[in-house]
Amino acid sequence: MADASKKVTQIINDNSVVVFSKSYCPYCRQTKQALDAIGAEYKALELDNLSDGGALQDAIERLTGQRTVPNTFINQKSIGGNSDLQGLLRSGELKTLLADAGALAA
Repeated sequence: MADASKKVTQIINDNSVVVFSKSYCPYCRQTKQALDAIGAEYKALELDNLSDGGALQDAIERLTGQRTVPNTFINQKSIGGNSDLQGLLRSGELKTLLADAGALAA
């Protein structure tokens, strides 16, 4: 489990925007579509396609208290799931967070 925690932390630290996702999850798809629509650059990890995906999901839960996906991080901070991201999108705050993270394509 320590390896999974280190891996999750490394992924979060190495990327300004990360979406921990599952390939079959409709809410994950909505999150990625919203990020794509505003031109965000992000790293998506499909936990169901990774051999250590279950351990990574456990590590994410320990880190954030959230077990469900998607779990999106911007500037090393979890902003929550799809409904949280959609709320930030509606308020205009998502673009600001992404711009501050340097994650909007020029």
